[in-house]
Amino acid sequence: MGSREGAIARAISFFDGGGFERRLAELVAIPSTSQDPEGEPHLRRYLEEGMLPWLNRLGFKVAIHENPQPGFGPILMATRVENLSSQTTLLYGHGDTVRGLEDQWRTGLAPWRVTTEDGRWYGRGTADNKGQHALNLSALEAVLEERGGRLGANVKLVIEMAEERGSRGLREFIAAHARELAADALIASDGPRVEPDVPTIATGTRGTFHFDLVVRLREGGVHSGHWGGLTTDPAIILAHALSSIVDRDGRILVREWLPADGVPAGVKAVLEGCPVGGGDGAATIDAGWGEPELTSAEKIYGWNSFIVLAMVSGRPENPVNAVAPDARAHCQIRYTVDATPETFESALRTHLDAHRLEIVAIENAGLRMPASRTAPDHPWVLWAQDSMARTLGKRVQIIPSSSGGLPGDVFVDHLGVPLVWIPHSYNGCKQHGPDEHLLISAAREGIAGFAGLWWDLGEAGTPARG
Repeated sequence: MGSREGAIARAISFFDGGGFERRLAELVAIPSTSQDPEGEPHLRRYLEEGMLPWLNRLGFKVAIHENPQPGFGPILMATRVENLSSQTTLLYGHGDTVRGLEDQWRTGLAPWRVTTEDGRWYGRGTADNKGQHALNLSALEAVLEERGGRLGANVKLVIEMAEERGSRGLREFIAAHARELAADALIASDGPRVEPDVPTIATGTRGTFHFDLVVRLREGGVHSGHWGGLTTDPAIILAHALSSIVDRDGRILVREWLPADGVPAGVKAVLEGCPVGGGDGAATIDAGWGEPELTSAEKIYGWNSFIVLAMVSGRPENPVNAVAPDARAHCQIRYTVDATPETFESALRTHLDAHRLEIVAIENAGLRMPASRTAPDHPWVLWAQDSMARTLGKRVQIIPSSSGGLPGDVFVDHLGVPLVWIPHSYNGCKQHGPDEHLLISAAREGIAGFAGLWWDLGEAGTPARG
């Protein structure tokens, strides 16, 4: 009954006929920001109004659970089981967004309204992440219609509403429901492609480790004329601390932070020839910045980076003629699974002391999001790559780590599933800022690619069950 080509054609017809745009507009119109208190009632509303009726129509059994951590958004769990002996795929998405930033969008655009312009759908959540999980579910709907209501496989789904607050509560939830969520693979979508027109599969994400560097010298500022040149300037001490951590060209000098054996051979192999680009509105790729002798792809998908997220001394917005009493920088390490974050703080302390910077304190150090990675040549990764290539008729790039953060470690740790992240966005989508948007061309490829994946999941030739 039906055919692979028919399923893909159904998905494309729904997309081209405006069905997906209308669905996306309905989801974006729910102002489900988890970062503002006024968004709290809309977190549950997104699940109850935006997801529940749709998932019921698709044959899922759906439950909406309170977050194990009070004060964070609810979590939806849905299952669609046709045969316990069939392959089972786990989908993931998040329906919460960052703040709307209504006053910062350019004229004619608004965060909670989808606006079509120049091949883009503008609106908060179009790229991160409403548009991405809606594409995957729309593709599933097309395949079910083509197959007369059956998929030939099982699907389970988790949609959380606290991802933009660090996925708080997700780990405890998955651990508590590990039996119900048992699956053969996680196949889900978030983050950007390597380039706007290059279909991409990421098999993990870099982790994030944060800390503050703080220099505190006195209770208040002192007159720059009377004391400048006599008393220690905390901003200068902080600048020296930062320059000891990275050189002028961004190379990390705390070598203990880095993978001991360099970029693994398997990672190097899959990144050979991998493009890196953001499209319109992205930052520049500066060839001389970062670890020398690594390609741009290796730097961002296979290596660690150090970033100063914020830095202050005195009152830059209203400076006075005073030597400031203190200086502070909030710093981040993005790291791969080949590094050991447990030693980051102690290695930094040893490094600063060796540079006579004992006065610099390390505060609030800790892991924000652990790294994760499935082997790029895992059978499920290669299966998905082959399926997408057949559907789209073009090369599908595999990368070992997405450039953004995702809670893949939670699913690996508690469900033991391989990770197959298939992003539908691109680096220039302006997620987390004003004018967020989804490229229509990439979204169209995304729904087609997932229609092919869903069809193939119900056919022979899927990887052997674990």
